[in-house]
Amino acid sequence: MAKSAEKRGKDETKAAEKTVKATGKKAGGARGGITAPVTPSPELAEIVGDKDLLRSEVVSKVWDYIKKHDLQDAKDRRQINADAKLEKIFGKTSVSMFEMNKHLSQHLTAKKA
Repeated sequence: MAKSAEKRGKDETKAAEKTVKATGKKAGGARGGITAPVTPSPELAEIVGDKDLLRSEVVSKVWDYIKKHDLQDAKDRRQINADAKLEKIFGKTSVSMFEMNKHLSQHLTAKKA
């Protein structure tokens, strides 16, 4: 019989607590990639704010900005037409949604632990 998501979660929590007690080390978690806290550059901070955010939150806030200011191309919604603020980040007037993350990563600094 399949376990419910709640039961699996409780079992995983118990297993993690057992490991912590056995090793004496605190439980680690996935804190890399999209879940890593990052600091935005001054240019990017104009859009997402200057506080440290998770990489996923930065991408989400940039998309909110793009949608709020209607910056997606009318004919090809995959293209983003940069305004003055986004042009500082992208380095050009138009980028595809697929290359956006490449440009964003140049404006993000990993938070030092």
